[in-house]
Amino acid sequence: MRSKLIEAATNARKNAYAIYSNFHVGAAVETSSGKIFQGCNVENASYGLTICAERTALVSAIAAGENTFTHLVVATENGVSPCGACRQVIWELCGEIPITLVDETGVRTETSSSELLPQAFGQQDLGS
Repeated sequence: MRSKLIEAATNARKNAYAIYSNFHVGAAVETSSGKIFQGCNVENASYGLTICAERTALVSAIAAGENTFTHLVVATENGVSPCGACRQVIWELCGEIPITLVDETGVRTETSSSELLPQAFGQQDLGS
């Protein structure tokens, strides 16, 4: 299944709307039901309104009624890791989850949400 997830993230990257940064990112998340949801970054002239690929994929899954995730793949030109905002959203929506970072040559880095965001802030910190 991981190869399908990598392919989905790589394909989603092709759809990125990155006219300002020219930094195309694709993501794919697998749910516990086996479904795969894709996302790409979509930029905006008002930079704060830009949404990252990781959040797009997760929000699409949530909108479809899925809320349990088993793996996330992020595809970029150079295999960089998610931004801080995405790390927080990944932690909030996924908890501990394996994450694969893929560059355009197919080189992979395996990590996890807790490795990307140690000492994460979450619901338990809000006293809920």
